[in-house]
Amino acid sequence: MRINIRQIESMPFAENSYVVWTTGPEAVVVDPGFEPELILDFLNEQKLHLVAIINTHGHVDHIAGNAAMKEAYPDAPIIIGRGDALMLTDANLNLSEPFGVPVISPPADRLLDEHDEVAFAGMAWDVLNLPGHSPGHVVYIIRNSQPLHILGGDVLFEGSIGRTDFPGGSQRQLIQGIRDKLFVLADDAKVFPGHGSPTTIGHEKRTNPFLQNG
Repeated sequence: MRINIRQIESMPFAENSYVVWTTGPEAVVVDPGFEPELILDFLNEQKLHLVAIINTHGHVDHIAGNAAMKEAYPDAPIIIGRGDALMLTDANLNLSEPFGVPVISPPADRLLDEHDEVAFAGMAWDVLNLPGHSPGHVVYIIRNSQPLHILGGDVLFEGSIGRTDFPGGSQRQLIQGIRDKLFVLADDAKVFPGHGSPTTIGHEKRTNPFLQNG
């Protein structure tokens, strides 16, 4: 199955939001950031209809656009891992209040646990718990994609990993989760991260300096 993924970078944190669809007209948005108008414009240009708003985790740069998405597409559920659900509606927990720009999202319509399946827009998405950057961070794998497409949030980047100095963070937990759950996937599996450029599992196994030892 052909998977179309459009990366839309949102400032001020250079956060990657993604629009994901197959043949259309249904689409999913992953991690809408601080510039939701860019996403809405793209959906309109491509004549796509949003059927789900999916968050990898609850930090503000990844949820700031939830409210605008929900206002434009009220039937699209907001979906997030159970462990980060409270961050949606608490500006301190989602780190927006400490930055001086308090932001809240509508509450989640559905909470996910590991190995749950999300099925929207003709795609089946598997859910992996991968905490360490945030307590309830989840990663989504589009099962019927070839190569596998991974919507990874702030877990694994090209040459780096997610920050672990936020509340609830753990570098040990994050690194172990990457090794145990992502590095067992095929080398050609493509990772679409929350910041920066796409990469592959094989490239990060060979070159990522945070993951070469142990």
